[in-house]
Amino acid sequence: MSQQANVAIRRATTADAEIISVFNSALARETEARMLDSSLLQAGVRSILNDPSKGWYAVAVDVSDMRPTTIIGQILITFEWSDWRNGQFWWLQSLYVHHLYRQQGVFRQLYEYVCMQAQASSEKVCGFRLYVERENHQAHQAYAHIGFQETTYQMHEIDFSKTHVCSPSSAS
Repeated sequence: MSQQANVAIRRATTADAEIISVFNSALARETEARMLDSSLLQAGVRSILNDPSKGWYAVAVDVSDMRPTTIIGQILITFEWSDWRNGQFWWLQSLYVHHLYRQQGVFRQLYEYVCMQAQASSEKVCGFRLYVERENHQAHQAYAHIGFQETTYQMHEIDFSKTHVCSPSSAS
């Protein structure tokens, strides 16, 4: 591993929306070769930042250069209620570290911050979940290294933005 970055982790604010959108766009390009609609993406980021019931972002800030506003990484937490556990799963999403700061412990610090927030939460947090692109082997290794285990579940989705309309006849 390279030198450890001098980082502070904090909750994101609406002032961070632009860089979070830039990082999310880079994440989509790097992991899925997808180009996102920037106005839709910015609206989605602002929606979460303005409504904590949807989730929250934490950002990693480089504090080594006397400019404690240089955001170098992020993670998004969203929620899923588990009736089986009477608790909340936290989904770890939109994890991104600027390429100049990778392999410097930034992800680890973001993850540790999320762990501390879960322990301090007034909600019963029963676990963490995340999804990873099948071919992103480096991410698979990183998550396994901190204790994530592959589950027997496969992820399926219907993306309404791709013209599918939900109808009762499609359920038969």
